[in-house]
Amino acid sequence: MSATVLRDLHHGRKPGDPLVLPGPWDAASAKVFADAGFPALATPSAGVAASLGYEDGQTPADEMFAAITRIVRAVDIPVTADVEAGYGLGAQELVDRLMDAGAVGCNLEDTDHATGALRDPQEQADWLAQVRAAAGDALVINARIDTYLRGVPDEDETIRRGRLYAEAGADCVYPFCAPPAQLARLASAIGLPVNAVVLPDGPAPRELGALGAARITFGPGLHWRAMAAVAELAEQLQGELAVQG
Repeated sequence: MSATVLRDLHHGRKPGDPLVLPGPWDAASAKVFADAGFPALATPSAGVAASLGYEDGQTPADEMFAAITRIVRAVDIPVTADVEAGYGLGAQELVDRLMDAGAVGCNLEDTDHATGALRDPQEQADWLAQVRAAAGDALVINARIDTYLRGVPDEDETIRRGRLYAEAGADCVYPFCAPPAQLARLASAIGLPVNAVVLPDGPAPRELGALGAARITFGPGLHWRAMAAVAELAEQLQGELAVQG
């Protein structure tokens, strides 16, 4: 599967018909989503971390890329990978490792994991430009903007960052946790497809599409729901054992 296939899926979307990318956390969940007919998948760093026994943001790079490799190997549809802030790798090494894993896209966020604060937007844009130069057209770059997540709920600042990232070569932008009512304005002002995340108490995917999102992801939400089902099954099993005892 090529980045061209994934990139093309972002464009020409009708309102209310966004590109919906489920987030598999391992090979088995990836196969379930692919068999259900979804055209592409987007790994979530938090879901993968949990499946490997880590807190979000604490997964060693080697283990994250190994997990991405297993997910890609399990399906025959495009997979884009959340690689957080790049794990401190140089642009060429990051691209090489994504390619080796078989991913055709990536999320790169503008949070500095060393400080927990937002990176300088020009520095982040320069980094994205280096990744684009190293990848050519072989990766779909989703530039995550963490203004709302980091306590800077400023639409103008979000747009400023988005435009810088667009100029650097990003294919789409991901204003994480942006108010749904702002999605259309952000998409129009930045000029790229906008990724929106489905939150437990927020709009459904089609609603987010109608509000201006061209791409929908779930963060760790699908993993949470799956683990809730496992917890319910475990309780049921314990109940059956208690009755038998």
